Amino acid sequence: MRTSMFLKEKSTDQRFFGTRFSARALREELDRLLANGNEVVLDFAGVEATQSFIDELIGYLILRHGHDLLPRLIFKSCSDELKTIIQFVISDRLDQFNRLHRH
Repeated sequence: MRTSMFLKEKSTDQRFFGTRFSARALREELDRLLANGNEVVLDFAGVEATQSFIDELIGYLILRHGHDLLPRLIFKSCSDELKTIIQFVISDRLDQFNRLHRH
């Protein structure tokens, strides 16, 4: 099943996510949706986010689940800057995951 999270609806100022703290509740919600086997669309239409926010939102989950998580995350309506941040966080956290899980 595919579920969407519209981040604009989750923002207090409707445009910007900047802190790790603001990502925690969303990460917990995302984790619950993923635990049910869902694909989750993270829709960033009308909002921007910092690297800290994205790292807290998905980086933590990548460290726990590794590569298996990525096919179930779909990023939608991302600005070019946000795409760059997401790609960096994914790459960095996958590198860390791989180092931690070497045999």
